[in-house]
Order: sequence, then structure tokens, then C-alpha cells
Amino acid sequence: MNYRVVSYVIGLVLQVEGAFLLLPLIVSLIYKEHIWQHYLIPALICFALGWLLSRKRPQHETLYPRDGFITVALSWLILSAAGAIPFVLTGDIPNYVDALFETVSGFTTTGSSILTDVEALTRSGLFWRSFTHWVGGMGVVVFIMALLPMLGASTMNLMKAESPGPSVERLVPHVRDTASLLYKIYIGMTLLEIACLLLSGMSVFESLTLTFGTVGTGGFGVLNSSIGSYSDLQQYIIAVFMILSGVNYSFYFLIISKKFKDALSLQEVHWYLVIIALSVLAITINISAITPNLPTAFKEALFQVGSIITTTGYSTADFGKWPPFSQTILVILMFIGACAGSTGGGIKVSRIMILGKTIRKELATIVHPRVVKKIRMDGHTIAHETTRSTNVYIAIYSIILFMSVLLISVDEFDFTTNFTAVVATLNNIGPGLNTVGPACNFAHFSYFSKIVLMFDMLAGRLELFPMLVLFAPSCWTRPVKLSFRVKHILRKK
Repeated sequence: MNYRVVSYVIGLVLQVEGAFLLLPLIVSLIYKEHIWQHYLIPALICFALGWLLSRKRPQHETLYPRDGFITVALSWLILSAAGAIPFVLTGDIPNYVDALFETVSGFTTTGSSILTDVEALTRSGLFWRSFTHWVGGMGVVVFIMALLPMLGASTMNLMKAESPGPSVERLVPHVRDTASLLYKIYIGMTLLEIACLLLSGMSVFESLTLTFGTVGTGGFGVLNSSIGSYSDLQQYIIAVFMILSGVNYSFYFLIISKKFKDALSLQEVHWYLVIIALSVLAITINISAITPNLPTAFKEALFQVGSIITTTGYSTADFGKWPPFSQTILVILMFIGACAGSTGGGIKVSRIMILGKTIRKELATIVHPRVVKKIRMDGHTIAHETTRSTNVYIAIYSIILFMSVLLISVDEFDFTTNFTAVVATLNNIGPGLNTVGPACNFAHFSYFSKIVLMFDMLAGRLELFPMLVLFAPSCWTRPVKLSFRVKHILRKK
């Protein structure tokens, strides 16, 4: 493994985090909270450590796939560990494990919280808490690639390790240009939602923090009622931007490039919108009897479906009190998730499509053994490697899911609570059902269970493999060099 390159990238990540920590410091000064030094100290520590790790550019800049996985996994662990320090220093979250849980939930855009009273936090704490969503939405390593020409073509292995979806492709020939283009779309969507919320009458602070949570598909609110206290117009604005944020960013690139025909032919986007439409219709009909009127039922259904399938986690109603049919639809949406190449979590619509097409192919092969049938999507044949990685992903996902449910069951909560807590964290959603529902939180879990759920959040955000690679001994050892005699024998063979 190229340790110098790994430490170099981690150093850059720490310096970027140090720069980001100056933003809540400014918020603290604006609101005269007199806790600015508690953000300055961690920022200086990040700058110092980052400079030590990245002061010398590595001579050999080749970054292999395993190096990319390890670099991204370690970067996110260190990012979260450092990002939790201000919460402890300011007293917003005095316990470090709880602060780390909140920070991991923020950076992974999960939105699960241990806070019983969100409104008790300082303004700077609320800002930093929401801003972690925005940083984690597109990914901090992708952000660095957009700014700096780091390691040439091998940086694609970093993007593959951090970007969601079964496969990652360049939108344009150069990796840096692809990262830059993604962030331009991301920033453009952020500014557009901020403008819409400001025009709706929302304050600047709330417009910023809620937009970070919406575009980053995170879900941290600044009120105990999440989004339920805002006007209908503001709720619709947030719902629309949640759904837009769950769309594959390739769709927006094609629109910007005026390739409208290619954009409108993306099957994943079609199915994503169809799933949302059918879910909204079904839930609207199902909850219409327990809501004041049909428009209210439609609004609540649209908001919660958009929030759950995009794994944002905002809420306008306690869906834990909805009929079982509606709750079941929401749980199914938790697994499906958003589109690949978006800021949303979950298994991803594209993987569900590939899995469905694979099953159909196998059934066709059983009926007609000699038939040659290829799996296609958007007019292109899906590579066998993509199909294989999808099947492996589903298998590993299932193992982690059930192992996590087993591990946190030591706290002796009911099965619905344990199961949906793992589903909510592994899919980066936020709320679950019962005691982890939208009106509750994760504070009652033990430290052991919180560590398990933190691993699930990181594994879910990084598509499982980077976190699992950390536990593979072979990734930390250097390859064994063959002796001259062995090499000679192999050549003769």
C-alpha cells in the first residue's frame, strides 16, 4: 500500500476540515455567543496535523483501488473524530461518544440524533451540525479533487470509493473536471433552494441550515418539530428539493449539456419518479381518513415519501402513528433509496433494477437453457463486473443488516425498534419506527449499540466496501516479493 499517498490525502482532508470549522466560528461571532475559541482550537489542530501529513508531496503518486478504499475510509473516520470535538468543547454535547454519533450522522447525511432538545443548542452548534450534511453529501474527497490536481488519473479510485452507486463514470474526460462539475451542480442547487426559502419568508439562518440538510439529504433540523412548524409553501419547497437531490447528477449534466433526449431516456430516473408517484398515491388514500382533508394527506404523503426515499429524514408528521400499510411502504422505500450518483443513500434504484433484470434473466435461462440474454440499461449492456458487484453488495448488505440487529438487541428493545434503527442508519435515513421514530431519538441506546450504529452509518454512506477493507489484513501488508529462482521457474512454465 502507498502509505505516503494515503497520509497525503488525509492531510488535505484535515486542512479542508480546518477551513470549514471557521464557518461556525463566524456564526458564533455574529450571534455573540462567545464560544468562537472552541472552534478555533480544533481548526488550528486540523491545520497543523494536515500540514504535517501533506507538506511533502509523495514521489510515487500511483493510487491503487485498495489504497483508494482505505484512504476514503480513514478520511471519513478522522473527519468525524475531529468534527465532534467542537460539540464537546462548547458543551452542546458534553459526552464525546454522543458527540461522535451526532457528527458521524451529520457527515454521512444520516440525520439520526441523540439530542432530546435540538433548540437548546447554540446557533453555531446548529450551523456546524447542519453543515456537516452539506460536506458529506457530495463527499469531502470529491471536494478536494475539484480544487486540487492531486494524483492524476489514479484519483478515479478515490471517487469510486466515495461516490454512491454500483458504478462510477467520468462525466467529462478528466477526473478533476468531473469532480468540479459535480460540485458546481451541487452548489447551484444549494443556492437555488436558499433563494426559494428566503422568498418564502424564512430567515437567513434557517434557510441555510435547512438547505444544507435538504441538498445533502441529511435531515438535521433546527426545531424540535423538524419541518412541521413551517408553512405549507416552505414544506413543499423542501419536499421538491429533496426529490431533486435524489436524482442521479448525470441527469443534470445531460440537461446542462443540452442532451435532453439522453437525459429523458435514463431508466433509473423514470423508475425513481414512478416509485415516488405510486407511493404518494397509495399513502394519500390510506391516511386520508386520519388527516383533516385530502390536500393535507397529499402534502404529508409527498413530504414523507420524498424524505424517506431520498434518505433525508425530515418529517412533518409522526408517521409512527400512520396505518401499518403506509408504514410498510415507507420501510420498503428505506431499502430502495435514491438514484445512484445522487447524494441520497439506500441500496439505490439502479441496483434494484439490475437485481430485477438479473432475476428475469435467470428465469429465462431456466425456461430456455440455450437462450443468450444480456442485461441492458439505457440502451447499453451492463458489464458482468457490475452485475457481480451488485450481487455481492446485496449479500454483504444483508449480512451487516442482520448482524447489526443481533448486536444491538443486547439493549433489549423491541424488534421493530432494533430493526428500523439499523435500517435507518445503514441506509442513512435518520428516523425509524417505535422508539426511534420521528418524534423520538437514539439517546437511549448503549455506547456499544451507538458504536455499531455509527459503523452502519459509515458503511452505508461509503457503499460498504471501504469500511470492510479496513478489516482485511492483506490490505495492510506489502506484497511478498518472489525470489529470483521462483521467478525463473514461473517464466519457464
